[in-house]
Amino acid sequence: MPDAVMIFAAGLGTRMGALTQNLPKPMIPVAGRPLIDHALAQIDRAETVVVNLFYHADILQAHLRSAGTETIVETERLETGGGLRQALPLLGTGPVFTLNSDAVWTGALATSQLRAAWDPERMDALLLLVAPQNAHGHSGGGDFLIDDQKRLRRGAGLIYTGAQIIKTELLQDIPERAFSLNLLWDQMLARDRVFGLEHQGQWCDVGRPESIKIAETLLETHDV
Repeated sequence: MPDAVMIFAAGLGTRMGALTQNLPKPMIPVAGRPLIDHALAQIDRAETVVVNLFYHADILQAHLRSAGTETIVETERLETGGGLRQALPLLGTGPVFTLNSDAVWTGALATSQLRAAWDPERMDALLLLVAPQNAHGHSGGGDFLIDDQKRLRRGAGLIYTGAQIIKTELLQDIPERAFSLNLLWDQMLARDRVFGLEHQGQWCDVGRPESIKIAETLLETHDV
């Protein structure tokens, strides 16, 4: 079972406009708490939690000192795949949870759901997805189609929440220094080793200023 979590917090937050002029997006308050704290609250248990930082890294580091997390400050933006690979010395060699730092949730915790469904014999990755009607603040279409065996293929179906369990061995075979985890997924999808799990609660992508109010209303009107 995975016991390490990677939280991606190195984005520039450009879609937030003036809100991120002097503040990293994970520190933007939603319902009285920084976004990064909403991500940390999705972790049921873990021996190691690593957060990668880049933009206004000092502000995030100061906030996270009391949270029991490890932090890595990137000297250049490595994207999700490169950031995860850089963190492997802290995360270890086994499969890891990854979480985005710009969403709020209701319902069961992301990591506890994934942990209960993880089957390393069949899976290289297990993605937590949400139906479009339960996704808020999300401007894109669906990301994956899921079959009756829970295997995934790309298509306009369920939306990826930014939470998953993923094996990391294949990261070493990708030559690029900065790259998206999509490159890793593509290799795993080609082998029918990517599976999905549908989150039954609500989920909000807090990527734009107008999404903050949507997220706060969601938290007020649904059991968290």
